[in-house]
Amino acid sequence: MSKGKLKWWSVLVWLLLWQALSMYIGQAILLVSPVLVIKRLSELVFQVKFWQAVFSSFWHIAAGFLLATVLGVLLASLAARFRRIEEFLAPAMLVIKATPVASIIILVLIWISSRNLSIFISFLMVLPIIYTNVLKGICSTDIKLLEMADIFQISQYRRIVYIYISQVMPFFQSACSIGLGLSWKSGIAAEVIGIPQGSIGEQLYQAKVYLATPDLFAWTLTIIIISIIFERLFMLAIRFSFNRLERM
Repeated sequence: MSKGKLKWWSVLVWLLLWQALSMYIGQAILLVSPVLVIKRLSELVFQVKFWQAVFSSFWHIAAGFLLATVLGVLLASLAARFRRIEEFLAPAMLVIKATPVASIIILVLIWISSRNLSIFISFLMVLPIIYTNVLKGICSTDIKLLEMADIFQISQYRRIVYIYISQVMPFFQSACSIGLGLSWKSGIAAEVIGIPQGSIGEQLYQAKVYLATPDLFAWTLTIIIISIIFERLFMLAIRFSFNRLERM
């Protein structure tokens, strides 16, 4: 039996509980019903500014995540090869992981514009996750497989694909799954604080200022949907790329 997967019946139960609680409270400004959220979202999708905000936030956060992924893998590879690099990077990664996101956002706002804030914040939050997991995966590579590769004089390319990548892939996929969710949480938080024009964060801030609870929930639902779609597509692309490498 598969574990950790959503079941439609459980989602339906939670929606019914949400609807019942909303009806019991009887004040949409405090807790809007799922029906009103869907209705408001169906209105927003026909507005140009909705898609402008979605694409603006998506590209900024996705860029930060992809940059963190590339640099995290590169740094982990160097740290696994050279111990001094691992020792040098250890304090920086520890500080990034331990520092509250809000503190980093406020500090970074001193240096860069709010327009690019979500790129840097999503990058910074994801980097330690990718780095740590990939480094752990490389260090966990089976020594016997490497010895066998030396005995049979297997090429460096095949060693990387069939030994290192295959051993690291579970760690990398786990890091990406966690990092994708965190990139959206931290990126949107950066937008809410920095309020860049034409972003989802700005729309959330406006909804809070004007107590537009249906808008607040509708935009939150939008973030969840985009995050899930992006994660599924990215993980699918990783598996597809790995399969292609194996066939080469």
